[in-house]
Amino acid sequence: MKILLTGANGYIGMRLLPMLLEQGHEIICAVRDKNRLSVNARTRERIAIVEIDFLEEPDLNKLPKDLDAAYYLIHSMTSSTSDFDEKEERSAQNFNKYLAETACKQVIYLSGIVNEENLSKHLRSRKQVEDTLYQGNFNLTVLRAAIIVGSGSSSFEIIRDLCEKLPVMITPKWVTTRCQPIAIRNVLQFLSGVLGNDKCYNESFDIGGPDILSYKEMMLLYSKIRGLSLTIINVPVMSPKISSYWLYFVTSTSYKLALNLVDSMRVEVITRDTRLQEILNIKPLTYTEAIKLAFEKIVQNQVVSSWKDSMVSGRFRKDVSEYIKVPEFGCLKDRQRIQLKNPEQALENIWSIGGNRGWYYANRLWKIRGFIDKIFGGVGLRRGRTHSHELYEGDSLDFWRVLLADKKEKRLLLFAEMKVPGEAWLDWEIDDHNVLHQTATFRPRGLWGRLYWFSMLPFHYFIFDGMIRSIAKYNPKK
Repeated sequence: MKILLTGANGYIGMRLLPMLLEQGHEIICAVRDKNRLSVNARTRERIAIVEIDFLEEPDLNKLPKDLDAAYYLIHSMTSSTSDFDEKEERSAQNFNKYLAETACKQVIYLSGIVNEENLSKHLRSRKQVEDTLYQGNFNLTVLRAAIIVGSGSSSFEIIRDLCEKLPVMITPKWVTTRCQPIAIRNVLQFLSGVLGNDKCYNESFDIGGPDILSYKEMMLLYSKIRGLSLTIINVPVMSPKISSYWLYFVTSTSYKLALNLVDSMRVEVITRDTRLQEILNIKPLTYTEAIKLAFEKIVQNQVVSSWKDSMVSGRFRKDVSEYIKVPEFGCLKDRQRIQLKNPEQALENIWSIGGNRGWYYANRLWKIRGFIDKIFGGVGLRRGRTHSHELYEGDSLDFWRVLLADKKEKRLLLFAEMKVPGEAWLDWEIDDHNVLHQTATFRPRGLWGRLYWFSMLPFHYFIFDGMIRSIAKYNPKK
């Protein structure tokens, strides 16, 4: 089948793509920026990529006319706290316009469980998108899920952050709200299983795991599985804004996502039917099994995708390609260079920077900078990195974003997503003479930007010098 995959570089899309390819389908990936589709060269050769921003007026010539099916995996909740519902509605309307020009027979939409009368803004938006898609000239299949549990999912990573870092929690009332978590493995089975199945045409199905748990029970069970000691103390009053700040400071989530999550956590998300399980003969995993499988992937360094690599987890609002050309005019720079004795190891060190490996020099200062960034509303260091030794354009890397990761050309370029009065780039390149060049570029914004740069000069002097020297000599085997 010829399948359109929207949201191809999102958490679900990145995991669904290899599954569909393995099944022999022809895949067209729709992304806003083809430069940040985080797939390897072999996968790129097997797919077609079209650049489409579904918020913009449709260019109806971009999609092939002979589509058989499409997945609608577009989500805007993390990008805004005010108008994400309007954006999601506009995206769905434009999607319908695109597909009206094709022969697409089926669209599969992953939504949220909407069985309560008083829904959050997020869940109301999901239901509105569902209603809009039903107006399209195709057969719609809707899968409604609650919390998705898997390595890299936002729900799992938030629970992981809270339980791993806080042995005692003072929590708001919403932790007693019940939900029905489902393993990412089962979500993918359902998404794949309904494809081309006419029993699922023009139907909406709830999908969930076998366990109905409160958020408090989920955290306590997670801690038990991980062998952690956890005490949770409920308080009757904690405003949504305070709860959102609590999630923001303790976990790797953005404030916008935290605010929308807290709004949704007051609503019970529990399935009302198991029809799809019976149609597809799928037995969902328990919450315990889902947690254990997630950690197997983490331990084996096989995390395929992470919500933190989404552009809206940082300050990016433009295409990656617009930042790749590092400016010269009006910029302040720190240039370092060193002759390498082992260029292959140095290249591996560059590709492993950040996350658990750290920044090779003055890691405590980097952590302090991350903490300060978090205080002022930045992303901080908690996003880490998805893969310990692999990098792709568009990946998040602590408080940086990967602009260019060309291992063949031996160059890595990062853009700062920390709070700074200007724009900052960090660039490594190994030349043909095995000389490592490290360049920090800062384009200040007004007087405050220049004052910031010069106030940081004493730290830059020994941090950047120490970092390039450590990259050149670091050997993890010793």
